[in-house]
Parts: sequence; structure tokens; C-alpha cells
Amino acid sequence: MRVALAQINSTVGDFSGNRERILAAARRAAAAGADLALFPELSLFGYPPLDLLERSAAIGAQLTELKKLHKGMPTGIALLVGAIVRSDKKTGKPYRNSAVLLRAGEKPKFFFKELLPAYDVFDEARFVERGRVKDGLFKFKGLRIQMTVCEDIWGWDLPKRPSPYVVNPLKGLRRGSCDLVLNMSASPFMRRKAGLRREIVRATAKHFGVPVVYVNAVGGQDELVFDGGSFVADPKGRILCEAARFAEDLVVFDTAGPRGPVKGRTCSETGLVREALVLGIRDFARKTGLERAHLGLSGGIDSAVVACLAVDALGAANVSGFTMPGPFNAAASKTLAEELGRNLGIRVIDVPITSAYETALAALQGSIGAFEFGVVNENMQSRLRGLFMMAIANKENSLLLTTGNKSEYATGYATLYGDMCGGLAPIGDLVKGEVYDLARLCNRDRRIIPEAILTRPPSAELRPNQTDQDSLPPYEELDAAVRRLIERGRPARTGMERWLMGAISRNEFKRWQAPPILKVSAKAFGLGRRYPIANRARL
Repeated sequence: MRVALAQINSTVGDFSGNRERILAAARRAAAAGADLALFPELSLFGYPPLDLLERSAAIGAQLTELKKLHKGMPTGIALLVGAIVRSDKKTGKPYRNSAVLLRAGEKPKFFFKELLPAYDVFDEARFVERGRVKDGLFKFKGLRIQMTVCEDIWGWDLPKRPSPYVVNPLKGLRRGSCDLVLNMSASPFMRRKAGLRREIVRATAKHFGVPVVYVNAVGGQDELVFDGGSFVADPKGRILCEAARFAEDLVVFDTAGPRGPVKGRTCSETGLVREALVLGIRDFARKTGLERAHLGLSGGIDSAVVACLAVDALGAANVSGFTMPGPFNAAASKTLAEELGRNLGIRVIDVPITSAYETALAALQGSIGAFEFGVVNENMQSRLRGLFMMAIANKENSLLLTTGNKSEYATGYATLYGDMCGGLAPIGDLVKGEVYDLARLCNRDRRIIPEAILTRPPSAELRPNQTDQDSLPPYEELDAAVRRLIERGRPARTGMERWLMGAISRNEFKRWQAPPILKVSAKAFGLGRRYPIANRARL
């Protein structure tokens, strides 16, 4: 039997568009001689659906498209697509996360996801009724096939990753009960996750003693990036067939044939993060209907890296940079920003804020009285920049990219309604050292980011002779603490870490109002980290 791994980029709620994507891949699979095409989890609805599942009309619209898909599918091939269907139970949750087996002229068959994740960014159990993996066995082309949906194969206890589930439903299915295992997934990218997926699939293949076909979604969806990398593994964990990372792809695996294409390539973790962020920016813009992006160019490392990512994602013609010198900016900041812009081939426009700042300051002091220079003055400058950048977003229908990093967001070293203004925060899940790693990668083939940007001390330039280290611990120490406390969930053990825990808690209100942050770590600020604002815990 020939199975097509149909790795597509669905958009949540674009039911007709997703149907057309599925049909296009199905036709390609049929032309390649495939008997069955396997698509990612919720490929028709898009993943994750979140509270769209509160909208019964949305479910109805998707089910209408499922019928159209079934009617319009090519003959001679079966499709396994992911969809939300209504539960047939009179009690419990209203919907099922389903793998739907479609064959022309036959009634659809439905297989329901059993393990419903309720950790990190996942929250399916609010709306979805559990199925049973043991009901997922079906016969096709003389083979006994076990169908599973995403998390259903993640119940294994691994040395470095204990199972989050009490029961692993696969353990109740005996070895030799099937000839092939299929898994449709929507597994978001994070560092080092590809290796973890292979361990999970290897454990599944070893348990059943048969190959496992794993098809993953690809594309950006809000703060999540799905990296594809679909593959087939044999019971010894050997990769028999593999699709591309970070791009739509279709490859065909023959259960009785030779080893298929293996498209994986050697790439550093920094390189994978770069690809994830580029895809995340591109799809966020495309799926929200925007073609252009802009950002403030400060002459610093963070904005330089975001500019490079934006150009990779959208093309230089669709990216603009704005220098916004104020009363305390060094002349070199504007010069370096302009040099970066020339190297990238983007438009760079100068919008000085000094006169606006002086006017606003005079108006404020005229109303409430004079006050000494301090945080009010600093944040006024940042908020004037935010005002201008949002005005440009309105005028040019352009996506404003914020340039804050995770170390800054953790400590609150960012100005609400100032440099936190924007529609997307591409590097908000990177600590400062990872931003420098990306910068060096951007310069690997040719000098794009000027050397002076990499070597000058980071500074907000909101007061005379300011550097980040006036207010923050050394970034090497801060980065390690952010990873330990936030990404690994460890308790504070040093004075600096206790200070950081206090800063994290005090600034929770800022992160609630931050733009979506592209997630590349095990724990990012955003959907997967929901902490109260009114909170006195410092543990």
C-alpha cells in the first residue's frame, strides 16, 4: 500500500480554503499512485480552534465543507482528514476531535481522539469528548491499520519526559494487533522537539512491531509555529521516509517498497529557531491579511535581528524601518540603523521625537507642575515612539513588529504602550544571548548587521549615558535565570533569582497586554503561561 504524507498549512476557520488545500494535495497524491492520503490533525478546521468551538455555526460551516470535500475528492484514493464533529453522546462535551476516513461513494468513518491535552498551550478538554483509541482499528487494502490522533501516542514514559497522563491507551493494544499505525498531528515547534517526537514514535513502533506514519501540520497560527517534518519510522526507529521542515510537502511511502525520500537536513538549533520565526512572521501577516511590516530601528541588536527576520519572511520591498532619535540618542544609533537598512535593502525613514517630547513634557508640567527627571520622562519618550509607530501602522496598513526579548519581558524592562506596541513580537521568546546567536547566524554568509551593533553595550537611550546593565543583572546571569525559573519551572535559589521572581510577578500586567509572542521554547509568555496579575507568590 502506498501512503501519502500530506503535510499542509491550514488556517483556523478558513474551512473552504482548507478544503481546497486538502483537495489539491489529494489530487497530487492520487497522481503519485497513493492509495491513502493522511493529513494533519484538524486539517479542515485548523489548529488550535480555541474558543471558536463555542460557535455552533462555525462547526456547522466546517461540516458543510466536509461534505463538499467528500463529494469533490478524486476517485481511486482514500483520504484521512482531521475535523471537529458533533458528539453522538447525550451527556458530556459537545464535540469530537476526529480523523475522518473518506472514500468516494462510501459513508465516512470516524475515529476519535482519546488523550485530550490540557497543559501549556493546549485546552481541548473544555469542548471535546474523549474517544477510544482501541476503536481506531480498520482494514484497508488487506492491511490492519491503527488510527491515532496526535496526543494518543504521547502517553509513553520517557527517561527525560514523564508522561502527563495516568493511562497510556496504547498499552491496552497488543503487539501484532495491526500492520501499520497512522498518526495525524498538530505538534507545535519548540527547541529540540523533533528528537522527542522521534522517541515517541519509536516507542509506538516498537510496542506494535510495525511502522508508524506520522503526519504533522506546518505553518504559523498566531503565536504557534508548526514545523512539519512528517516521517515514517520502522520498529527499530529508523526513518524510512521524511518530509520537509517549515514548508508544505507531500511524500509517498510504500509499505512494501524501498526506503522513501528523506528530506531532513543538518541544521543547528539556532538555524531551526530562525526558520520557525520567519515562518511565524510570514504566516501571521498572510493569515491576518497584511502584506507589509514595519519596526523601529534603534541601532541595537534586537531591532537588527527582527529586521533580518522580517525581510526573510516578507521580502525587503515589504519591510520598512523607522529611526526615531530623541534627546538622548547617540548619533551612531541612527547611522548604524541606516547602514543596516542599506544592507537589507529596506526603506528607512527618520521620524525624530525630540520636539514632540519637549511639547508633551511642557504641557504635562504646565498642568501638574514641574518634576525631576525620572521614569516619567523615560517612558514618555518610548510612548511617543509607540504613538508614531501605531500611526504608521494605520496609515500604511502595515504590521508593527515589536523588538523586545524574553529577558526584558521577564523583568518588565519594556514600556507598556511604548516599545511594547505592535501586532507581533517575533523574538519575545528568546533570551538576550539567543538574540546574539541569531545575529551571528544572519551574518554567516555576508555582513548584514554592522559589527558595531554586535559590540556596543545595549541601551534604551532614554537618559544620558544609559545602558541596560544600569538596571539589569549581566545578561549571561539573567538569561540563565529566566530559563531556569520560567522554562523549567524551578524555585528561586539565589538573591538574583529571588529578585527576578519579584520582577516577573510585578510585571505580569504588562505581559497580559503584550502582542502575541512567537513560541519557540518549552514555556513562553503567552497562551501557555497564565499567571494572575494580583499575585503575591514569589516561589
